[in-house]
Amino acid sequence: MSRQGNCWDNAPQESFFGHLKDETTIKECSTLDEIKKEIKQYMTYHNHYRYQWNRKKMTPVQYRDHLLRALA
Repeated sequence: MSRQGNCWDNAPQESFFGHLKDETTIKECSTLDEIKKEIKQYMTYHNHYRYQWNRKKMTPVQYRDHLLRALA
């Protein structure tokens, strides 16, 4: 465990939620179902289509599969 107040602990989560806010239209949603649908669409996009520079320019799913093949 790091010391209290270490900003690096939450950096990946803060980065993800920052991208979520920037790349979705949640503010235009008027019902909870619309928000859920928007978040599900973004999660599919993020996991399957959005390339990550720190993951060898792969999507999270591609990178996971790459690591699993390396372990096999």
